[in-house]
Amino acid sequence: YPLYGNWAWGGGWTSQLGVNYGLGHGYCDFAGSGVVHAVGGITALAVSMIIGPRIGKYTRTGKANPMPGHDMTMVLIGCFILAFGWFGFNPGSTLGASGNGNLRIGTIAVNTMLAGCTGSIASLLYMWIRFGKPDASMAGNGLLAGLVAITAPSGFVNTVGAAIIGFAAGMLVCLSVEFIERVLKVDDPVGAISVHGTCGLWGVISVGLFADGTSNYGGSWNGVNGNVTGLFYGDPSQLVAQLIGCATLVGIIFTLSYVFNWLVDVVVGQRVSAATELQGLDIPEMGALGYPEFQLVSASLEVPAAD
Repeated sequence: YPLYGNWAWGGGWTSQLGVNYGLGHGYCDFAGSGVVHAVGGITALAVSMIIGPRIGKYTRTGKANPMPGHDMTMVLIGCFILAFGWFGFNPGSTLGASGNGNLRIGTIAVNTMLAGCTGSIASLLYMWIRFGKPDASMAGNGLLAGLVAITAPSGFVNTVGAAIIGFAAGMLVCLSVEFIERVLKVDDPVGAISVHGTCGLWGVISVGLFADGTSNYGGSWNGVNGNVTGLFYGDPSQLVAQLIGCATLVGIIFTLSYVFNWLVDVVVGQRVSAATELQGLDIPEMGALGYPEFQLVSASLEVPAAD
């Protein structure tokens, strides 16, 4: 994160692609679809590949077994808490509410809301059409996917673009979850790789497509005069800068994350024993059950041994 953050936000080489090579305004990532989310998602992919799937996740033939979460209400409450926090994350990245383009804070807030809503709707519709039932957990992931995707372009796009970006992210997260689980055989319990990694990269790319050239942050961005403008509004070079940023992120950050975490795995270890995994980590790690009612129900269902 600090390395890629410096390249994008600290005056590093990706931010200077416009100044040095004439590629739009250089790599643009308003609030961190790439710097924050995609870096986290790509790192999650590397670590998940090292750790391997949970016991029982895959059959001997390689078929994925569903392992649903313990409490859908808690899952969706968590999603809504995250969505609420995003209104500080994205609009707050203007670092002010007046002067030098900071009045755009209102548009950024609306863009954030729209993308989250359309992302959730898209995931809900996709799962309903494909599997015959709406999936609440994927609707939550669609909400987060839309929010992740709009994080980079929120300061550069209009409301129509935000709605399209969010809807596309909601569809994309469903496809990505299935691909990662069934094709790559990587066990991602909550879809974090898809939500943050895949949709984070989509958010970065969408700047190069949907930036409408109306944002004004003191008359320049990354040292290039004028406003950030994407392919659909007349500047294809901005898309090139965004793609270079994505390629750098996937290639370098994944490699560094994999190597570092592989060393941690060799020296310290990244996975508990099979016995601890089957028991659950609450007692071994924390000394108390997070959900004691599970234990009570389990105990009440035990069949007494025969005399």
